Amino acid sequence: MSPALEGAKYINLVTFRKDGREVSTPVWCVALDGKLYCYTNGLVGKVKRIRATRRVRVAPSDVRGRSLGDWSEGTGRVVEEPELERRIYGALAAKYGLTYRALTFIARLGGKQKERIALELTV
Repeated sequence: MSPALEGAKYINLVTFRKDGREVSTPVWCVALDGKLYCYTNGLVGKVKRIRATRRVRVAPSDVRGRSLGDWSEGTGRVVEEPELERRIYGALAAKYGLTYRALTFIARLGGKQKERIALELTV
């Protein structure tokens, strides 16, 4: 994995529809053990697309998803291991600090916390 991806505040995550069309989304990420991890609502399209094709592309980006570096091809999966999820959320909290904690608190109040899942991106 490139140092640019490891240190990126945002990455542009591209997932693929069954017909091959790309769908890009800027996401927060954290690097652990040579892989990238992000979190999202488990009911959104990118999760369905990763489950269907596993194919992803990623690049460091700004908050709006504008690429700030080279693209890397890879695969994605939904993290199922509770201990790994705890490590991911802890690393995200350390990286994004108060903003992450505030969004997590709001999600908990709105009942969305239970829908949150982590994604593992191998590039």
